[in-house]
Amino acid sequence: MRADDANGLIDYGLISKGAIAVQDGKIVWIGETQDIQDAVDANQAKTLDCQGRLVTPGLIDCHTHLVYGGDRTKEFELRLNGATYSEIAAAGGGIVSTVAATRASTADELFDSAKNRLATFMAEGVTTVEIKSGYGLDLDNELKMLSVARKLGEQLPINVTTTFLGAHTTPPEYKDNSDAYIDLVCDQMIPAVAAKGLADSVDAFCENIAFSAQQVQRVFQAAQKHGLAIKLHAEQLSDQKGAVLAASMGAQSVDHIEFLNEGDVAAVKASGTIAVLLPGAFYFLRETQLPPIPALRQHRVPIAIASDSNPGSSPVSSLLLMLSMACTLFKLTPAEALAGVTRNAAKALGLDHQIGTLEVGKHADMVLWNTTDPAALSYRIGDNPCQTVMFKGSVR
Repeated sequence: MRADDANGLIDYGLISKGAIAVQDGKIVWIGETQDIQDAVDANQAKTLDCQGRLVTPGLIDCHTHLVYGGDRTKEFELRLNGATYSEIAAAGGGIVSTVAATRASTADELFDSAKNRLATFMAEGVTTVEIKSGYGLDLDNELKMLSVARKLGEQLPINVTTTFLGAHTTPPEYKDNSDAYIDLVCDQMIPAVAAKGLADSVDAFCENIAFSAQQVQRVFQAAQKHGLAIKLHAEQLSDQKGAVLAASMGAQSVDHIEFLNEGDVAAVKASGTIAVLLPGAFYFLRETQLPPIPALRQHRVPIAIASDSNPGSSPVSSLLLMLSMACTLFKLTPAEALAGVTRNAAKALGLDHQIGTLEVGKHADMVLWNTTDPAALSYRIGDNPCQTVMFKGSVR
């Protein structure tokens, strides 16, 4: 895929009659099929005939909350029957219920439930997934969540990156003193997470119902002190200037950004920060404020797409559905949407040197689709055209 015009729109960069050679888990050659004989000894190679069908990089979901306990189906029903968020929260619902259920769950229980969720994404061609903590909100339970996420990547044929999201919301025991909780996150939790090597990055929720930009800055400073990358839930419900702060500190990504001021998009571009759009949450919460797509295009900010899979605001189990929603709700082109779950998603995780595109030297994470048209991945709803997945050079 390549940028193609003054607006930063992209095309697919398709090779109509292409071939790929893989050795030791990496791509060693890619080009026209007619030229492969000059580069590879086909007589010594095992071949897979794709019969003219589409091959793409493995899909990447760069924002999920797949590890958690409990279920919030009843809360969903209550809300549709007229209950307000405050009424649900007062009755013990909302994120507090997920925190309680996650704390009460064993690591094995969390692993088993997350494994089932992850399997649905893998069946659609996802080869890399980011998993956040953030439903423990104390040291032991945050470590438990991150350990489970790491174990998923160790036991399943999928690459799992982990993000510490201790600054997700204020836990019940710190209800009236969020600054004290941020002290705990910065002084005890981040050092422990870093010492155990359980997280690749640190995230926070900067919002009027969560943490201020000043509190987030403290979290990010602690993260960077311990050598961890940073990213941010920003401007989902209001403009708190979190994205500008995150960009100024070199964040990998700013996620949600429905209320990102168009004048602040230039700051995001200047930092190299990726804009991650989460259409599942936009749909589920019935939001109406669209992300500033024209400004992102104008400034050529790379746009990633992710599921935000979580029990409260985006109970999504399909990254392919997010492609369709990104096109219909956010008016992205199918090429932009596909780039959002491959090339740009890799950049959002700091892994674009390894995955996200089909290039010599990168991991051989690839998907063979039962279609010849890449736009079909965004077009069809409820259909899974994934035929074969290769992960690090081996058919999964």
